[in-house]
Amino acid sequence: MPDSQVGGPLGSTVKAPDPVLMAAAAMVFVPDLGAPVLDAESAHHLLDVLRLRAGQSVVASDGMGSWVPCRVTPAAAKGDARRWDLSSILELAGAVTVTASVRPRLTVAFAPVKGDRPEWVVQKLTELGVDRIVPIITNRSVVHWDGERAQRSVERLRRVAREASSQSRRTLLPEIASISSLSALAVLTGGTPSLAQPGGPPPSLDHPVIAIGPEGGWDQEELAGDVSTVGLGPTVLRAETAAVAAATLLCALRSALVAPLA
Repeated sequence: MPDSQVGGPLGSTVKAPDPVLMAAAAMVFVPDLGAPVLDAESAHHLLDVLRLRAGQSVVASDGMGSWVPCRVTPAAAKGDARRWDLSSILELAGAVTVTASVRPRLTVAFAPVKGDRPEWVVQKLTELGVDRIVPIITNRSVVHWDGERAQRSVERLRRVAREASSQSRRTLLPEIASISSLSALAVLTGGTPSLAQPGGPPPSLDHPVIAIGPEGGWDQEELAGDVSTVGLGPTVLRAETAAVAAATLLCALRSALVAPLA
């Protein structure tokens, strides 16, 4: 199904999150919901950072929308010989729940800037609910990811998205795509991306793919022809702010927190 095609009415209200999911002390990702085995990093986070104790609730998710309530077992206690048996820390405490997906799939692409701003952008877009996040290279990009650096950078962004999903109780991990061009972005999403540009029309669910340019903006070649643009407000935004603004508006429209213009 193309990203722009819907499996229900556009802007239909998204169901409120399950209270069990929201009340859990933490959420972790595991490969098998029938036998929740933690990885070492998740075990360290639960036991040494959060200091969870036996009986506390934890949600385990497969990252594909399904989750199951669990409890921390007595094996988590300090001094217990089973403490670092990663299969003994959680026990099932309920049935598997499947989170319904919503349409259209929302994509925000952005040109990475210097420093740790790309990680911040991915963290916030994940929390907001964007389905696909794509770092892109543009004609005016200052930061260039290629070769091994591109692979390392994208893997880092995927770790950030995973951590942000745990924090925000998001059971469906966003797709963090490899570094792309604008033309490749259109192929990836099955539709023409809208370029964020001052003076463009307001965001719409009819155009669920928004691309954010670098600090220097798009050049004339990228804006030439029958290109689709979208405006994000009356002021000039930093690149990372524009990405978050685009995600906020699209996600709010999809969940009917705001209404589209008549």
